Amino acid sequence: MRLTDLLHPHLDDVTSVVDATSGGLRLDPYLHLPPGVELRRHGEPVGEGELMLLCYGPDLALHGAEADCLAALERMRPGGRGLIVFGHPGTDLPYHRLLDALVAHRCQVLHAAPVGYTHLHAGAVFACTEELLPPHDWFGHPLPADGFATALRIADEYVLADFVSRSQRARLIDLERAAEETARALESAREDGLAERLAAAVRDKDQLSSALRRARERTGVLEARVAMLEGSTSLRVGKALVSAARSPKRRAARLPGELYGLWRQRKAKGRPAGLRTTASASAAASAFAPEAQADDRFHLAHRALSVAPRDRLVITGVLTDRTARDFAADAVVSRVLPHDGRLLVERTDPDVLLVQLSACAAQDGPWSLTGTGLAPDLDRRLAELVSQARGLGRTAVLWRDGPASSAPGLSLLPWDTVLDGDTGTALFRLDPVTDGRDRLRDVFVQDSPRVRLARLAALTGGPDPLAERRIAVLAAPRDATDVARLVAQALGQLHRPAEVVVADPAGLALDELTAASVAVHAGPPTAPWVADWTDLTEDRPDTLLLDLLCAQEFSGADAVGHTPAADDYAFVPALRPLLVRRSLLDSGTPQDSWSRAGHRLFAVRGKEPS
Repeated sequence: MRLTDLLHPHLDDVTSVVDATSGGLRLDPYLHLPPGVELRRHGEPVGEGELMLLCYGPDLALHGAEADCLAALERMRPGGRGLIVFGHPGTDLPYHRLLDALVAHRCQVLHAAPVGYTHLHAGAVFACTEELLPPHDWFGHPLPADGFATALRIADEYVLADFVSRSQRARLIDLERAAEETARALESAREDGLAERLAAAVRDKDQLSSALRRARERTGVLEARVAMLEGSTSLRVGKALVSAARSPKRRAARLPGELYGLWRQRKAKGRPAGLRTTASASAAASAFAPEAQADDRFHLAHRALSVAPRDRLVITGVLTDRTARDFAADAVVSRVLPHDGRLLVERTDPDVLLVQLSACAAQDGPWSLTGTGLAPDLDRRLAELVSQARGLGRTAVLWRDGPASSAPGLSLLPWDTVLDGDTGTALFRLDPVTDGRDRLRDVFVQDSPRVRLARLAALTGGPDPLAERRIAVLAAPRDATDVARLVAQALGQLHRPAEVVVADPAGLALDELTAASVAVHAGPPTAPWVADWTDLTEDRPDTLLLDLLCAQEFSGADAVGHTPAADDYAFVPALRPLLVRRSLLDSGTPQDSWSRAGHRLFAVRGKEPS
């Protein structure tokens, strides 16, 4: 919920909003006050026709001091209203610190709701009154007024809500503590695995260096021996005899002279031991140059490689054919076999070793009957695989998409995490006509394989597949009306855009977008998908971006939009693009030639039939 959605239903008969905040946070860009209601700041009492704006939170510089908030409540007079926004999360809201002051100054809280900003998490509307006012329901509508019945309702709901909230808070504290302990254990395992892999790499390097050194020494000795043999008298005499035998007419007459010359050279120079040492040294020196050349080629081959950070989750494991195909759209998937599992885990260095129960309990497949007790050799190989992955610091996950009794042996293995539930339904497996848009939206948000992979990424710290759903909105607001319309349309989307690109964000009041975790900047977009909202006069339903992304994931298209013929869920040669892949825009290909260039265009209907 936006702050304006909480405030506007309570602005009836209000002519001015009094800003009584004391921190550095400016709330006027969030209010979007209607005509006839002005924002003022004064220190006078607040009564009929006025609404006081307060802020209370943990950051004194941003939200202001608690004493200033309590002092402002003393200015409330009967008929006056107030809106207090909280910087605390809803589960940690210290309302008890304000409760006594609200009661002492006859202030009744009418409605409280969460708001979706990074530094503001909740808000509450109250009124100063001399009699009990009817409370509001969960939708902000006032309930029927009946003094005694209203008091009974408030008292009963207070007791029951306090009982439920206490148990929920205790459960939340336990879950947070367990999550922190799991995160610390996982980080410790990762650090230990990294140290072990580094030590193993150092050992492998030392072994390779030693083997290379021995090979070089052996090569030097052999080259020295070859040089010595080539210079020996025996070899030269043998060459002379072979030449005379091959050509008796020409070389036989010269043979005695050649042999006599060899005998004279041997007698004159001799072959002292020092010469042999010199020959060996020169041969070793001559062998050094090729080694240097070979070493240069070795390093050149490694410099030709490129190293880049992983942008996709890497999964190695035991999966069914369907799951492997669905996950492969957003992750690097390597399926292991019983004979190559250990080698594949070592070579791929996955983010997670994933074992799917249905792939083990199936009646066919390489891992069939694993964990059932009927294939002990497969049980042993899988146990070795899990131990190896955990020893390397990787996360071992059992995806239990079936009854645990179908493969009870799997539960005995030392898994880091066990996930229950199916692996999701890919959107392309649905029929838009039969299933309907609501079914597509539900699967997209909750049950798609990309959502399931996001759970794995959160467990392992790998790249989040949901980052591929980020959308950048291109807008060109000209005045305050355009800014208000842009903020309302962007924050009203069921699938909010990740960033808004405008020409000059410094001159526009877009603080509410930033507070709602929507990046606002100039320059080229950075999200994978781009939507053109330069025409802010156009009405855009809150399901627009959600439906466009649903159609994209269903089709795998590069651009999604409307056609004049109102084509729905069909590939077309041309359309009016509403959602375009950023890489397609960066390529500079003219829009009228997208289809001819091989890009896929997918049409969705502009509006659903009533």
